[in-house]
Amino acid sequence: MLVGHFAVGFAAKRVEPALSLGTLVFAAMLADVLAFSLVAVGIEHFRVAADVQRNRLIGENIVYSHSLSMDIIWGALLAGAYFLWRRNTRAALILFAAVVSHWVLDVVSHRPDMRLGPGIPGVFGLGLWNSFPATLLVEGGMWLLAIILYVSATHANRRAGKYAFWAGVVVLTVAWLSNISAPPSQGGSAVATGLTSLVFFSCAIGWSYWMNRARAVGGY
Repeated sequence: MLVGHFAVGFAAKRVEPALSLGTLVFAAMLADVLAFSLVAVGIEHFRVAADVQRNRLIGENIVYSHSLSMDIIWGALLAGAYFLWRRNTRAALILFAAVVSHWVLDVVSHRPDMRLGPGIPGVFGLGLWNSFPATLLVEGGMWLLAIILYVSATHANRRAGKYAFWAGVVVLTVAWLSNISAPPSQGGSAVATGLTSLVFFSCAIGWSYWMNRARAVGGY
């Protein structure tokens, strides 16, 4: 998923206002940040499935970033670090859940390439992204609901909280629609793809931290 992961961060902000939206989005996207970092240095690998129109990237070796056991470890490390910093057990648990939610949502959306852990046989994936209408309904519905929840729980306290917020939502939505509708492409190196994706996700996470300052929790 793409906006489905962002939806987790947006919805969780309403559940735990003490957490920054940027931190929540980072947690929900941590597996992808790790994956494309590892792809860029040649440790993990994707291949393009040119025989299908949906869910084109297949993880041939993404066990360190996208397996369930590793996501539990990454989530525990992030939650533990946050707890040591803020001493907020509830917020730490929500961060842990946001990290692990990535595996659950990717099992729903990916073709079978999601593993339980390094060295554990078996791959999982329900292939939601193989169906454009189903993806619009499920992932698009999650995204719309999360935006509604976030907007209803916050208000813009500066112009950026209104204009830059909606501009960012549009950019993410367009990127998602392009990702699920574009035909397969074999062009470009794995390193270039990894770096491009990493830059995109880094900008989106940075935007989320910015919006956390530009939109305050609560009523006017």
